[in-house]
Amino acid sequence: MARKARQRISYVLPLANSSGGHRLGVNGLAVDTVNSLLYSGGRDGVLCAWDLHTDFESTTLPDHDEKLSAPTATTFRNQVQAHTHWINDIALAQSNEALVSASSDITVKVWRPAATDRLPPQTIGLHSDYVKTLAVPSPTADWVVSGGLDRKICVWDLSGAGQKLSIDVGNDEAGSLSSKEKGSVYALAATNNVLASGGPESTVRVWDARSGKRITKLVGHTDNIRDILVSRDGSTIMTASSDRTVKVWSTGAGRCMYTLTMHDTSVWSLFSADPDLSVFYSSDKSGLIAKTDTRDVIELDEGLSVAVAQEHEGVHKVVAAGDSIWTATSRPSINRWRDVNTEHAEIDVPEKHNTNRLSPTISQSKHSSPPMLQEPKMNGSLKRKLPLKHMLRLSNTAYFPTPVVVVGDHGETIADGKTEGASPDSLTGQPVRAQPDYSIEGQNGLIKHVMLNDRKRVLTVDTAGEVVMWDLLKCVPIRSYGKRHLEDVRDELTTSATVANWCTVDTRTGSVAVILEENTCFDAEMYADELELDEDIEFREDQRINLGKWVLRYLFSNLITEEIRRDHAFRKQLLSAKDQQHAFQRENAPSSIQIPQAQMNGWHNGTTSGTATTPKASNGTAGLATPGYGIGLATPGLFASPTKSIGSANPLSPTLEEGAPLESFVSRQSATHVRKSIDHSNDYFSPSRIPSTEQTIAGGPAKLPTTPGEGTEEPTTPGVEGTPKDTPSKEGLFGKKFRMGMGGMGKSFGGMKKIGKTQTNEKEKPAVVEEKTETESDSHSSKTSNSRVVDDNLLGTVQKIRFAYEDSLQAQHQSQQAFDNGLPVPAPGPLDVPSAITPSLPADTPVLKPPLTTTILIQEDRPEAGGVADLFEGTVASLGAQCDLLERTAPMWLGDVLLRNQVPVKEVVKISFVLEPWQGMLPSIASDGNNRLNANRMLRGKKILAYVAERIEPGPAAAEKENEGDPAALKPEEYLELWCQNQIVPTTMTLATIRSHLWRGGGDIILYYKANGRKEILHAPQQLPAGIPFTPKPVAAQPGAPPGSV
Repeated sequence: MARKARQRISYVLPLANSSGGHRLGVNGLAVDTVNSLLYSGGRDGVLCAWDLHTDFESTTLPDHDEKLSAPTATTFRNQVQAHTHWINDIALAQSNEALVSASSDITVKVWRPAATDRLPPQTIGLHSDYVKTLAVPSPTADWVVSGGLDRKICVWDLSGAGQKLSIDVGNDEAGSLSSKEKGSVYALAATNNVLASGGPESTVRVWDARSGKRITKLVGHTDNIRDILVSRDGSTIMTASSDRTVKVWSTGAGRCMYTLTMHDTSVWSLFSADPDLSVFYSSDKSGLIAKTDTRDVIELDEGLSVAVAQEHEGVHKVVAAGDSIWTATSRPSINRWRDVNTEHAEIDVPEKHNTNRLSPTISQSKHSSPPMLQEPKMNGSLKRKLPLKHMLRLSNTAYFPTPVVVVGDHGETIADGKTEGASPDSLTGQPVRAQPDYSIEGQNGLIKHVMLNDRKRVLTVDTAGEVVMWDLLKCVPIRSYGKRHLEDVRDELTTSATVANWCTVDTRTGSVAVILEENTCFDAEMYADELELDEDIEFREDQRINLGKWVLRYLFSNLITEEIRRDHAFRKQLLSAKDQQHAFQRENAPSSIQIPQAQMNGWHNGTTSGTATTPKASNGTAGLATPGYGIGLATPGLFASPTKSIGSANPLSPTLEEGAPLESFVSRQSATHVRKSIDHSNDYFSPSRIPSTEQTIAGGPAKLPTTPGEGTEEPTTPGVEGTPKDTPSKEGLFGKKFRMGMGGMGKSFGGMKKIGKTQTNEKEKPAVVEEKTETESDSHSSKTSNSRVVDDNLLGTVQKIRFAYEDSLQAQHQSQQAFDNGLPVPAPGPLDVPSAITPSLPADTPVLKPPLTTTILIQEDRPEAGGVADLFEGTVASLGAQCDLLERTAPMWLGDVLLRNQVPVKEVVKISFVLEPWQGMLPSIASDGNNRLNANRMLRGKKILAYVAERIEPGPAAAEKENEGDPAALKPEEYLELWCQNQIVPTTMTLATIRSHLWRGGGDIILYYKANGRKEILHAPQQLPAGIPFTPKPVAAQPGAPPGSV
């Protein structure tokens, strides 16, 4: 079975302003002339709808010199966060009822803003890489075509039928590797019969829209093809390219008919509402918007091209409707320009300009226009005149009026194509509209960010240059620093704290998006006394809070509330069903069954065994016990302790450490059993000197522990020497134990006893207890639970909890029956199923109140695309209502964290260090010279000093024990100091911070401890008289000597 793709949780912090509009550049535009609406799609992943308040049926195009009426304001209608990455293109379909969007989040979605159900955009298709372009064959079409960087062209049905056709452009020429690599689709156009595509390979491919077979290939461009138009009958194709040309192709002839050169830079966008493309608009990288009219000419390259407007930067998309043109750029605003009437127009040629056709060798002007027509009147009136200065030269072979220069006394004239020194009126290519008619303003989006080293705050800068600090846990902005350099503010706020990387921050859509991965989101912890909380909460000493679990607990608080409600209803229904089942039993049924008094050793001790006539109870004594089965422990998991092979060296002594992960030999042991056998719960270090009798077998030789990873020997069960290795293997869990004699079983007893000496991680104890409970339920249900299959999602967590309810109720029912039958069992109480949903409490995760509009996303990795796909989108407020969808899409590890307070088990990161007395002024912590230790990277300096005080000071006398609770008594950190690299270590500094900010190097950290004189150290060496040299006893470095464990 294929491995399930990795899932992750993302949440997007809401911006402070609530006004509508884009926050980043706009890539897509579409006009609904029927409802007078403009749609836009931006790099912020947002789709916006704007009311144009225009009657398109009654609008007329103004002349170039006509006084324009006051512009009609465009107002914001609504918007939706449709995608989690850039929107690259949008298109209207199904009679303007469906707005389709293509995004770099590899999805194609459809939004129906006029629908009554008000559903968010729905995904209709997925690519395996960025989706760059869309095309619809007609405004009433019920299908749409998409193309992307995965070299695929896909046809999607808008009625819910899914994918209708897929074309692999990369395999069009299987013999050409370079063609496969350049098969990305940047431009698309469609009719009901043909599709046309183009991309970086500079080739236009024409496909059959029904079969997907290639009809022809058009070669001629020399650079990337950026946009394509197809006439309604499919006979003409128009392409825009980065080679600065617009080419017109004949589909039937399979060749280029005209090459238009009215642009000086890369042509990015084309638009036409004419069925035969006789009037079209084009825009380029420099921001020029050109309108080309070819209605009154026989040859297309003799048409009229006008520079309508000039943007300040490249125009990604241009659309026109009525008397207006809209342009989209990398800015969040959308400009509307008044169009120019070019119908039956001609050039108004100034005097001293030649109107004869010029050869390409004479005409050098970059901009030109079509010839002046000789017919003076059209429809009884003079033709519309357009000044030459607004004209663009349509092609190198087109007629164009050029200045005439008189040379010599005989009046010879030549056409001068040079524009140097020419009058302003003779310069061509000047835009008709100097300013936009109206500008739809956008918002300030975030364009850059930097994470502070406390890993819970981030600095951002927006398009206006304002720097803002955000709290990633509370999901709100904290402070604005105005318009400053981001790096300067970061330097001011940088502290010495070192926190593990638990999340990734992204601002590509103009907002702060925080991404949580299963493998890393639970790595970071912070001490509760370092947090700035709104409420005064009393924490345990040195309590740490897991940042990932903390923020997830309250982002999904509504989901937890809904699951608790459903859990209560399920348990109530379960108990009701059991009561009804009991009520349906037949009347006058015997309350007990008389068991024949046979000579058998079943429930009654002291009787002799005989032939059993009924199944023996589970607590009966068998005649001959199988070795390894007689251990009276709750679960078989306790026998999974990895032990050492016979003949190996002595095992490691047990390690007592804070925050250590459960070792393999106690991974299924209950936390309660472990807690009872811990003698020193606050001891963070294991003795690195001679082990005590509690850590070795009585009479056994004392051995030093070895450094994990340095020795070649495998870990053994503490207290077990010479027992064979017993781990789950091909022989089964108990395979080798079945072959052990009673002596071996006795050693197993010893091993089990010593397991309880190992301290477990506080945070992992709930997980272990819950796991043991499940195992007991499995055993009571006679493998019923083992045979059950649960879903690999959040619903699977709910299923496991409910299966445990059923098993618990079944066990209670069986116990009730046994009691009713007169068996010697404790009297059962009423049937009860306590809730197993145990979310973390405020004492462990203080209450957070993220904004209800915070967006929550469940995403799935798509390795083949190098990106992710969105599986779920909601807000903090809506998660309870979307519980069913969340259960199907959210990962199981999220369910375990939210409902069972269990984080995925992960090995604790430890840091090795050496403790030395400063200049020999205090005793060494180790009598055998092994003062190398290791500890959790979150261990604070004051805990290290407490360990030092415990090792170098004598045990407290009786009088001192009485005064242990005296608040006036000095703590170790008050009379001892810790030094590293000649700098005093703050008592709250962790080992991770010591390594990164004080030690700043590899290898073991060397720490020195010394007294500050506030308390007399009884075991401190006496000061030697002056003149007597003193040489501290050298510390012998033993090869392979391990660090003690914190």
